[in-house]
Amino acid sequence: MSIEEVLKAGNYHLIDVREPMELEMDGSIEEAQNIPLGEIEDRKQEVTNLAGNKIFFCRSGNRSGKAVEYFKSEGMTDVYNGGGYNDMMKQLENL
Repeated sequence: MSIEEVLKAGNYHLIDVREPMELEMDGSIEEAQNIPLGEIEDRKQEVTNLAGNKIFFCRSGNRSGKAVEYFKSEGMTDVYNGGGYNDMMKQLENL
């Protein structure tokens, strides 16, 4: 499934893996939950408890790709890399 398809289907959660200072500097998406990449393993349960698809994003797509890889290695299949913050904003605007 593409990010566009996941968004149009609904039942998804946005997870921003940037650091809090990046959100303050660059902005944030209101409905997105912030779990910095460095905290992903410690906060794993927060993500696994979410029903539906999980879309990760960061500044460029690199860290969100690492988060997706981590959760896939844990057996999850409903995780997606939304790319960078600006990419995610454009996807949401086009809904």
